[in-house]
Amino acid sequence: MSTDQLRPSEEADERQLELAREAGDAFMEAVEYMIEEVAHTGDTREVGDCVVGFAQEEAEGMYFMEDGELNWQDPADDENCHIEVVVASAADGRFLPGMNPQVTFEGDEGTVGPVDVPLVWHPGLYHYGVNVSLPGEGTYTLHIEADAPEFPRHDEENGDRFTDPIDETFEGVEIETGQD
Repeated sequence: MSTDQLRPSEEADERQLELAREAGDAFMEAVEYMIEEVAHTGDTREVGDCVVGFAQEEAEGMYFMEDGELNWQDPADDENCHIEVVVASAADGRFLPGMNPQVTFEGDEGTVGPVDVPLVWHPGLYHYGVNVSLPGEGTYTLHIEADAPEFPRHDEENGDRFTDPIDETFEGVEIETGQD
């Protein structure tokens, strides 16, 4: 669904739709920056009602909640890849929560995954992300799957969307491994 297909309704007037598009444009600009300037590699594609994409970096530390406390954890010794997955609305570019993505890596040295990719808060953009252990760097095929979200959708006019799971393959992905 393209942005010109969202139309005013009893739930969203033209100004609200304009603000949603502006928020989505800013989010997608941050995604493009992450892929082009920060990550080793990445890509996005339109898949049905969604834009799905990935970015790949070296494994990195993150805060995790444990017993009500945030604790910093460096990547495990064997983790050498950080994969980030983005799922957004194709209509307005806004991030979609609740997608529960999984990534499978297929390379010359075998298959890793499917790996669950949880939601990560990041100061630049929401995304799904996880550190993984790959046999080494090289060329991989990334297979991204995600559930159709179970969240309710407002708006009888515009809300009938995001009903299909995502099943997308990115071939020829050059992965660089290591730890940040």
